[in-house]
Formats: sequence, structure tokens, C-alpha cells
Amino acid sequence: MTPIFNFDGIYTPVVTPYAEDSTVHWDRLADVVEWLVSNGVNGLITGGSTGENYAQTVAERIEIARFTHERLNGRLPLVVGTGAMLTDDSIALATDAQGIGADAILLASPPYAVPTDRENALNALAIDRAANLPVMLYNYPGRTGTMMGEEFLDRVGRSRNFCGIKESSGDINRVHLLARDYPHIQLGCGMDDQALEFFAWGAPFWVCGGSNFLPREHVALYNACVVEGDFAKGRRIMSALLPLMRVLEQGGKFVATIKYGVTMLGIDCTAVRAPLKALNKDDKRALEQVVAVVKRTVAAIEAEG
Repeated sequence: MTPIFNFDGIYTPVVTPYAEDSTVHWDRLADVVEWLVSNGVNGLITGGSTGENYAQTVAERIEIARFTHERLNGRLPLVVGTGAMLTDDSIALATDAQGIGADAILLASPPYAVPTDRENALNALAIDRAANLPVMLYNYPGRTGTMMGEEFLDRVGRSRNFCGIKESSGDINRVHLLARDYPHIQLGCGMDDQALEFFAWGAPFWVCGGSNFLPREHVALYNACVVEGDFAKGRRIMSALLPLMRVLEQGGKFVATIKYGVTMLGIDCTAVRAPLKALNKDDKRALEQVVAVVKRTVAAIEAEG
């Protein structure tokens, strides 16, 4: 069955720059969008955890999605995150995504509720009906407490809109299951340190926070594995990226690290909303060193042809 939308390539979950008073800094957000468009990513996602959706109101998330869609002006597809504790909030986000002309929605399990597969599927189908847009599922049990199991996948499969899944469980057996038994749902990498394995199993897209500030290096891995089918080259690029992934995954510093990476580009995204804090000097220095090596190593691999 041909999917109604192809989530092919690198999708960036966009950071949200803040001003000193913690309001959204729209000019900087515009700069981030332009940077990503000009550096080869294939789509943008607003309202994800990398964008700090957990620290934003529904109204703010809708405003950010609308602004990003206007700035993109059709140059790249926009996926709008609908993850929320309340089904009504998710439906509001999905409805507004449809209203602003978004290309798809990102749909996660509601956190803390821990629904059964049946309950989770009925929730997802209600959100789907509200938007009637292509859906990228987001399976991240480490954040939501809920695994999108086989009963869930079978039930949501009754709607053709469910055509992609960002798989972030970390369980490689899930990659095997999805690739073999659910080929009609595009498999997407949501676990950065398993990107090579996802691509080996035919995943056509990767949602990666690090592409906010190293888009070309993430695109290079995608191109090597998916476009060129050169996994020897892909392994070398993956090896170069692994130190970055280790730095990103240190405790609760993922968002702050991504935002400092963008700040290194000259777009000030240092500020994060509570309960998180910005990086300290040691963390900043560690990231700077890793980024320098990643850029140099991947550039050398690419230069070899």
C-alpha cells in the first residue's frame, strides 16, 4: 500500500529560541528556519520535546507552528506536534495544524496516563479524525510510559493517514518488527545512536535533534546509507557522529545542548525554560570540541568522493 505522504530524509525538530524574559524570540526562530532550509534538511517539526513543548501552552505551540509555516512558505514540509496529556489539547493542536496548512502531524502517546493499546489507539484515531492529515507516530515509551504495541498498530492501521513512525524505544527488536510486519508504515529513526541500524533495515527518514546545528553532517549519513547505499562510508560517518550523540544524551541536558549548538552558529538560543537550565562552561567546552572534530572528520570523508 502506497503511503499518502513520504517522510523521506532528515526531519529537524526545531528548537524554540527565547528572549531574556522567556518569551519566544521570533526573529531568532526565523533565522533558525532559514538556516535549516539553506542547509539541506528535508522537513521541519514544531511542537516536539526538542522545541520544549512540555514548557509551552497550547496557544504558544499553535502560534509557533503558524509562524514556522509562514516562514517556510512551502519550501519544506512542516509536521506539527500534537503530543499532550489531554486528548482535547491534542485535538486542538491537530485541528489548528490542519487550519494553517501543515503537511502532517506528529502523534505521541499521552504521557502519565499509561493507556492500554486499545485506549491509546482510540485516542490516536480521535486526533486523526480531527486533522485528517498524514500522521507520523512517535513511539517513545521512555518519555510517555507507553509502548505503541501491535494491537495499537493494527487498530490505527484502519486509517491510511498513519503512514510513518518515529521509533524511539531503543529496542532494536522493534525495528525488526516494524520493518517486517508493518511495511505500510514508514519506519523512521528516532534513536540517534541506532541510525545506521535503522537505515540498514530500510528506514527512509530520521528525526534528529542534532540536525538543528549540524544538518549537513546528519544529511551526509542519510545520503551515504539511503541514497548511495554505501554502508562502508555510512559506518565511518556514524563513527564520527557517535561522540556527539554521547554528549547530547548526558542526563537532562539534551535540549540545552542542542540550543547551545545553535548558539554556536551565531543564533542565540542559550535560554531554556524551567525546569531546565542552560549549559555550564564545562559542558559548552565539551560540545565545542566534539563539534569541531565531527565537522572536520565528516568533511574529510565527504571530500574522498
